[in-house]
Amino acid sequence: MRTTYLIRCFFITNTFILCFLLISCTVKAQQKLNVAIAGLTHDHVYLIMNSYQKAEVNIIGIAESNPELVKRFKNRYKIPDSLFYNNLPDLLKKKKPDVVLAYNAISGHLAVVEAAAPLGISVMVEKPLAITVKQAERMAELAAQYKIHVLTNYETTWYPSNQELYKDVKEANTIGALRKIIVHDGHQGPKEIGVSAEFLSWLTDPNQNGAGALVDFGCYGAN
Repeated sequence: MRTTYLIRCFFITNTFILCFLLISCTVKAQQKLNVAIAGLTHDHVYLIMNSYQKAEVNIIGIAESNPELVKRFKNRYKIPDSLFYNNLPDLLKKKKPDVVLAYNAISGHLAVVEAAAPLGISVMVEKPLAITVKQAERMAELAAQYKIHVLTNYETTWYPSNQELYKDVKEANTIGALRKIIVHDGHQGPKEIGVSAEFLSWLTDPNQNGAGALVDFGCYGAN
C-alpha cells in the first residue's frame, strides 16, 4: 500500500514540455523554457531533441559521460561542444536551467534530484520514478524541503480519452461502481522494436531499471 501511494503521488504528470511550460508561464510568459538534460541513454530523449530542432525549447546544457553518445547527438542535432558536461553537478555550477529533464537509468534518478533540488530546480524523470521505496521517499523529502516539483513522465495520464473516461466514471458516475478492469497493452519488446544499445543495456538490468517490463506494461493498466 505504501509503495502504491508513493507511485500515485508522483505519477501525476503532463507530457514533460507542456507540464513545465505551464509551471514556468506564471513567471515567464511567452518565453521558451531553458532546460538541462541529465543523460542521453533513455530513447525518449529524442522527443526533447526534436523540440530543440524546432526551436520550441532551449537546451542550455547536457550531462553525459559516454563519448560515443555525445558525438552522436552533437552531430545529429548540431549541438555545440560548449553545451556538453561530463556530469550534472558540473553543469549546474555553470548553468541555471528552469528544469532538469532526466533521461538516464532509473537507478540514477535520485542523484539527479539530489543535484538539482538544493538549487531550487525542478526535475522530470522518466517512469518509473525510482528503483526502491526508500529512494522515492528521499525524492519526496527533497522536493518538500526545497519546494520544487519532481514529476514522472507518465504520458497516458493526459490522453484525452483517459481524461474523459475519468470524468465519466469517477466524477459523473455514469456506469456505477467498478468491479473489475482488464487492460491489454504493450509491444513486442524493447530489443524487438529496435531501442538503442545504450538504452537496452540498463533497461534489461534489474539493478538499474526499476522493475523493467513489470512497470512498463503494468503501469498503463494501473493508470
